[in-house]
Amino acid sequence: MSIEPFDAVDVIKAKRDGGAVPEPALRWLVDAYTRGYVSDAQMASFAMAVFQRGMQRDEIRVLTDAMIASGERMSFASLGKNTVDKHSTGGVGDKITLPLAPLVAVFGVAVPQLSGRGLGHTGGTLDKLESIAGWRADLSNDEIMAQLAGDVGAVICAAGAGLAPADKKLYALRDVTATVDCIPLIASSIMSKKIAEGTDALVLDVKFGSGAFMQNVDHARELARTMVQLGTDSGVATTALLTDMNVPLGLTIGNANEVRESVEVLAGGGPADVRELTVALAREMLALAGQPDVDVERALDDGRAMDSWRRMIEAQDGDPDAPLPVAPETHTITAPASGTLTRMEALPFGIAAWRLGAGRARAEDLVVHSAGIDLHVKPGDTVQAGQPLFTLAAEDAARFDRAVEALEGAWEIGAADKVTRGPLVLERITAEG
Repeated sequence: MSIEPFDAVDVIKAKRDGGAVPEPALRWLVDAYTRGYVSDAQMASFAMAVFQRGMQRDEIRVLTDAMIASGERMSFASLGKNTVDKHSTGGVGDKITLPLAPLVAVFGVAVPQLSGRGLGHTGGTLDKLESIAGWRADLSNDEIMAQLAGDVGAVICAAGAGLAPADKKLYALRDVTATVDCIPLIASSIMSKKIAEGTDALVLDVKFGSGAFMQNVDHARELARTMVQLGTDSGVATTALLTDMNVPLGLTIGNANEVRESVEVLAGGGPADVRELTVALAREMLALAGQPDVDVERALDDGRAMDSWRRMIEAQDGDPDAPLPVAPETHTITAPASGTLTRMEALPFGIAAWRLGAGRARAEDLVVHSAGIDLHVKPGDTVQAGQPLFTLAAEDAARFDRAVEALEGAWEIGAADKVTRGPLVLERITAEG
């Protein structure tokens, strides 16, 4: 029986008392937890100590690196072209990955977009794409490499179990111990997987507002800066855009309807805010890949992005021409009076879509691809009494009551001068400041 070099109790106590955990001890803790030597109870105590006491920058770097070291690390060096990825902290109606990956691939840059599934009010990219008949989320590393090396150039798929297994284990523990909302733990969780993925560059879409994980803009900014520093320290060119998630993105919330809207953007149309953020992130990604001056909007308008999308979907056995699922039951909320839609809070709309079946309460739950909400208006739009505002869709009409209940007080009609909206992209954050 081997003798462990550290004692979990001492590591927990050091953080509980506000001290910095020495690098060897912190690396040991992550490794010992992954091996099963450190118990869930001990790691939960450590996570709570971090939640309450925080971590210094160097501690976060070591924690992230230790989680990377717990598994495999991918490399795209053999591709012979630049690789760049994007990560969003999630929101309501955030389907940006779908048009973004094929758009960036138009310019000869490889886009390895290893994505996840939704939980609670935030949708999952893989859930959306599984609305497409035949499409596969699970690919082998060889399939990923072949898709990136060939004329497709972009892949959106599930991350393999071999990437940062320590993070997977710790995240599940944080989810049941009220330690999810902690910047050092969030940053190390996200960045361990993204750095292990092996991409050359990474753009972070860090959201703030009602429908965001970090509702407070200052907390979102701190998270963005922490993650940019982690990426930079690990040799990954990393920048972040701080973006507004007070209002749902686009006019759809769900799965199949978000795919439909993404295709509209790829065809040169779609809602203005979805196109704006897609273009902004594409420019950022391409700049990091050494192409700062390309015309990304033209690639949306002239059909190249759509061609890239079709190749990407077909490469993963999806049929881009197959009809998307449509729910048999709908319920429309209409305007009680004429005026201007002055307010629409993102979070209640995300919860309503979840209650309709578009999301999941537990990781093992199935989503209903046809369920969701179509928005007919956004803040600033003029409405007439009786005009349709939002259409709810579900497989079972019994779901409508609780979904409508979630939307009570989440929107308001009033005078046009009551509308206040800031910019969609608030600021750009780099390692320099």
